[in-house]
Amino acid sequence: MNVKEVLQQFVEGATDLRFNNVEVTPETIHAIMINEIVPSHPEEDFYGKSDAAYMTTTIPLFKKAGIEVDSVQDILNKGIYITNAVKIPKNGYVVSKESIEESLPYLERELALFPNVKVIMLMGDVAKKAFNMIGKKAIKKNVIPSVSTYKLRNTEISYNGVRILPSYIMTGQNILIEKSKFEMASEDISMMYRLIMKK
Repeated sequence: MNVKEVLQQFVEGATDLRFNNVEVTPETIHAIMINEIVPSHPEEDFYGKSDAAYMTTTIPLFKKAGIEVDSVQDILNKGIYITNAVKIPKNGYVVSKESIEESLPYLERELALFPNVKVIMLMGDVAKKAFNMIGKKAIKKNVIPSVSTYKLRNTEISYNGVRILPSYIMTGQNILIEKSKFEMASEDISMMYRLIMKK
């Protein structure tokens, strides 16, 4: 299944929405990592060129977590799918609520493509916000409490039988500079991996 081809069927009219142009076997995916937003240039996204900007931080995080990967295909082969909450590149410094809302129906459809997911990781505040919007429609309240991510890290949060792990943004050079966030994000990835490896 090509994710982009599936999601584009639901788009009406001209749009700047960007979807992952990647072939996936949905049943093999056991974890989904939701990053904040697509990059300005599609080739820098997770499924873009081999040395894409988004992978220059993602691979070190996985390696720090003790998971040997060298490419996004290696990550997929381990049953982990990565996507972005917001499917439109941002115009300024902040991600607007409107762009989250515009992307939300596609994120929901994308998550629904994978029937065997055990863990969803929310990499950053925008991902948390988007997931809470999805949850609110169904259960009329936030899935993720409105407190700092580091305070949530040892809280067991579940939604529809799926373990939800709030963590830190996994892209952008800041994550490599902010050692404590890098450390915590890699610990969270390690935990996610342990959860999906449990039979």
